[in-house]
Amino acid sequence: MTVPAAATSTEKTSASGARVVQVRVEHRQDALGIGQSRPRLSWLTEAPESWNQEKYEIAVSRPGNQRATKEVPSSESVLVEWPFAALQPRERVEVSVRVWGTDGEPSGWSIPIAVEAGLLSEDDWTASAISPDWDEDRDTDHAAALLRRSFVAGSAVSSARLYVTAQGVYEVEINGTRVGDEVLAPGWTSYDHRLLYSTFDVTSLLREGENAIGAWLADGWFRGRIGFKGGTRNVYGDRTSLLAQLEITYTDGRRALIATDDTWKASPGPITSTGLYDGERYDARLEQHGWSQPGFDDSQWSGVRIARLDKAKLEAPIGPPVRCTEEIAPKRIWTSPSGKTLVDFGQNLVGRLRLSLRGKPGHTVTLRHAEVLQEGELYTRPLRLAASIDEYTLADDSQRVWEPRFAMHGFRYAELTGAVGAVDLGTVVARVHHTDMERIGWFECSDPLINRLHENVRWSTRGNFVSVPTDCPQRDERLGWTGDIQVFAPTASFLYDCSGMLAGWLKDVADEQLPDGTVPWYVPWVPAGTWDETIPGAVWGDVAVLTPWTLFERFHDKGVLSDQYSSAKAWVDLMADRAGESRLWDEGFQLGDWLDPAAPPHDPADARTDRYLVATAYFAWSARHLSRTAGVLGKADDEAHYAQLAEEVREAFAQEYVHADGTMTSDAQTAYALALVFDLLPTEHQRRRAADRLAELVAEAGNRIATGFAGTPAINDALTLGGHVETAYDLLREEECPSWLYAVKQGGTTIWERWDSMLPDGTVNPGEMTSFNHYALGAVADWMHRVIGGLAPLEPGYRRIGIRPRPGGGITHATTRHLTPYGMAEVSWRVEDETLHIDATVPTGASAQFALPGQPPQELGPGRHSLSAPIRR
Repeated sequence: MTVPAAATSTEKTSASGARVVQVRVEHRQDALGIGQSRPRLSWLTEAPESWNQEKYEIAVSRPGNQRATKEVPSSESVLVEWPFAALQPRERVEVSVRVWGTDGEPSGWSIPIAVEAGLLSEDDWTASAISPDWDEDRDTDHAAALLRRSFVAGSAVSSARLYVTAQGVYEVEINGTRVGDEVLAPGWTSYDHRLLYSTFDVTSLLREGENAIGAWLADGWFRGRIGFKGGTRNVYGDRTSLLAQLEITYTDGRRALIATDDTWKASPGPITSTGLYDGERYDARLEQHGWSQPGFDDSQWSGVRIARLDKAKLEAPIGPPVRCTEEIAPKRIWTSPSGKTLVDFGQNLVGRLRLSLRGKPGHTVTLRHAEVLQEGELYTRPLRLAASIDEYTLADDSQRVWEPRFAMHGFRYAELTGAVGAVDLGTVVARVHHTDMERIGWFECSDPLINRLHENVRWSTRGNFVSVPTDCPQRDERLGWTGDIQVFAPTASFLYDCSGMLAGWLKDVADEQLPDGTVPWYVPWVPAGTWDETIPGAVWGDVAVLTPWTLFERFHDKGVLSDQYSSAKAWVDLMADRAGESRLWDEGFQLGDWLDPAAPPHDPADARTDRYLVATAYFAWSARHLSRTAGVLGKADDEAHYAQLAEEVREAFAQEYVHADGTMTSDAQTAYALALVFDLLPTEHQRRRAADRLAELVAEAGNRIATGFAGTPAINDALTLGGHVETAYDLLREEECPSWLYAVKQGGTTIWERWDSMLPDGTVNPGEMTSFNHYALGAVADWMHRVIGGLAPLEPGYRRIGIRPRPGGGITHATTRHLTPYGMAEVSWRVEDETLHIDATVPTGASAQFALPGQPPQELGPGRHSLSAPIRR
């Protein structure tokens, strides 16, 4: 793990050796252009094992040697409240922290970090949104427009900030140099409610005298095609626009403003069409060299129009943007049976290709992308109506390097046709793109197939966190399906710091929620396919309650519970209304245990488990979690009310779906898994019998999985709770279809949408919905981290850690690491001579409960610990 160099040391440590090694602001690693006037602060402390924080002091330094400090007696170090006057728009301060422990000695002050507010209200914006002054066809992928203007800057620039967003997607250049490294900015939000802007420090890009600023502007989600069955265009508007505000401050205090207005110029550019699904076409013959540099002649360019943009909807992001995070070289390049050049990158990924080209003017190279091959050729049927084609037309015989700018593809394989001879195949790379979340979780064990499965989960997380948590990254969909992230959020929260991204997305969930409490099937909501947003559905709608709770549990973010409380309450109240006095949600449309492997390809909702059993189980589970949320927020009346509601639903569930002997009306894996994990079985006898019956069903199925989206996250935990850990391992390690390792043995490098997305004969499942990169069924990784790895949160933010590895399945060792809000926690275990040996690290500020076989739990503090115990067979 690497932490920012600017925050990795202190001036001095305390007498006992404590030091603050990293300070963070809200959910961001950087604090430029934050949108909170009173941002919360977090820090990591390194200290000897016996040290515990008892007090902290925060210092803020403002210009003019104004320094204020606030001392707080507290052991907390995660998302603590801002103790000073609110930041003003554009205000820049420096913040540092020091801490005291039981020794009574202060640490040194942390290295100061800069915290700078962005534009905090619509009144801070002077710029007007601008759009090219030409008319365009509403029903096609459009060309990317170029926008520019020149300006003069004086000498002695102290600082320069660019605040920028678009209705569409954009990239900005100043004096020929790209600003920042964000991709598909400003990302996808519910544009009718929220539009994000970015803040860039562009001081170093300015020069004395004439300067130029330019921007690329394309459709993106705002105007481009979104959704399946042909999708919908112009969802948010039929004209793209740019809003930019460059503010220059000189050393003598003078300020200058360069803003988008009607003096800017516009021109079509070399990107002749671009769309997120269909790809990008680039004609180098249309390039206008130097267009974003001073001195360029734009006299032939068109003017611009002032566009409508509600500045009240502008917000600074709380999560990271999409970026290129990795480059992957081909594993193999060869010629297909039909004579086409194929490239295999060895990994299903999300991103685009970068090519080095040199060839004849006017010749075009065409790139097609797909996840799989069939009969030795690129197989594109699973893409449905996403063409996923990029084209580059050469202008001359000079050497050029190119990659698409506003397209994104999900692929492992690429096909090159046309002017293939112009491409230097030895330098082709795939550039991986996703929301640039910090990786915070690692797992490996003695079984290489399980390790590959875990890598598949991680790659599906990366590929489907592209501005919003999507369902698949390759076909004509890529929507923020609510149920998918609801079941996967615990796994994602272990692997990556997705706190900011998901907290922002949950704002859209609340904004898109209907007045009666219905949560749309996907967010942002757009009219796509035949889905009706007015129909509520269990599992999917429960994202409003359960995902905020996950973020609280994993990141100790109480704020997200507060922000989402009204949304969560509206959802549970809706379920209570639908269920009525019976407390059973047993009517209406439900997806149930979606994609049960027994469901036919044409009807993925036709599961073995009664869909209303699933709906009522989730009703009880969300009501219970809403009660817990109310308790955290100090809402005592709501806490009691929803606890009583949860108990009433629990009783109704047991009467309707559970027999006296503990078997269930749906004698299926998902039914028992939900009943056990959601604690819906009234008696100990029923719990034992249900757990035993679940284990019997798994054995009768030959250890093959028989659950869909609802049951898969719960089944291994249900077996573990019921005393059938070895059966859970048997289920995990099964290699025949359907199973997790079946896909691994088939060469899968990501999690599939269907257990049998590829059939045993090597052909692709005929179902219309067949993706090879879809994270939902990878939710089992959360069980892997907690049970195989033995690392679990017992208190929010891992303030108290549960360390209890449960060896089994022939696995002889495992190592699990997680960067908690308090620091790195690690559990490494091995089995030797019938003895379990554990080495564990507990971070400063946290404690741990160690549970070893046959021994009472032990409470231990921060530091490194080594324990061992005999394993009883």
